[in-house]
Amino acid sequence: MSVPQTPRTFGASTTAAEVIGGVDLHGRRAVVTGASSGIGVETARALAAAGADVTLAVRNTDAGARVTARLEAELPTSSGTLTVARLDLADRSTVEAFVAAWDGPLHILVNNAGVMALPELTRTPDGREAQFAVNHLGHFTLAVGLRPALAAAQGARIVSVSSIGHLFSPVVFDDLDYRFRPYDPWTAYGQSKTANVLFAVGAAERWADDGITANALMPGNIADTSLARYMGAEQLAGFIDTTGLALPPQKTVEQGAATTALLAASPTVEGLTGRYFEDCAQAQTVTERAGAIAGVAPYALDRENATRLWAVSEALVH
Repeated sequence: MSVPQTPRTFGASTTAAEVIGGVDLHGRRAVVTGASSGIGVETARALAAAGADVTLAVRNTDAGARVTARLEAELPTSSGTLTVARLDLADRSTVEAFVAAWDGPLHILVNNAGVMALPELTRTPDGREAQFAVNHLGHFTLAVGLRPALAAAQGARIVSVSSIGHLFSPVVFDDLDYRFRPYDPWTAYGQSKTANVLFAVGAAERWADDGITANALMPGNIADTSLARYMGAEQLAGFIDTTGLALPPQKTVEQGAATTALLAASPTVEGLTGRYFEDCAQAQTVTERAGAIAGVAPYALDRENATRLWAVSEALVH
């Protein structure tokens, strides 16, 4: 299969609004998780501006309602509708309730919500390490539950928001929940972000016959986001020394949502699936973490890893 090329004008400084310009999403329905702050808000804005009816799937529905009111006041009258629904990815019952309440086709699923670098080992009520549970297992359960709705759309797209942080760690299948190794906030975050990429690889392979494509992405180094709410000044200052990873240049929230918008709606990536993007283009493979400010690790795109993660995830959520 030939790889569609994104326009040269799309790059690190491109905004979501620029990516979505000229795209007509009227009649399409989208779900954006974590759409009460940061790039989730900008993703919802871009999709709605193009005409999609967008459901903001959020843990705090009051915050979601405030975002909705603000967006409705700012968006043109030709925009799609905005709806708020509760979704707590750490609580499987809310994920199952969201799925049960969904009716009709779903054209775009943006798995955007996440937590990063929890300073202390935290487990969900069912015993899973919190970053892996929220960033991967919650989204896995959501996507699997919504598969019939995605298939009904006949050309649905799943967008899995990962991070360059996946370079911190592969998925450590023998100790997902840090019951043997010392807890480290960054390797825990890293394996959850690797899992986000592997989910896209797995879904791309399993659901192609349903017309569903799935891709993952790195949004960029975005300072103005609640994702870093657990990081204090000291932790931020020691980031490079702690992780061995250099930070990419900073982006605005509007720029950070651009690659998501590209994968969710742009005709330039039609049919592309199972890939990892950054700066509105497919990422290059990197072979080591030291000094990296971009790229994707081979273990994150490995099909055997994706198959194993899928099986493990099914076992954990059933």
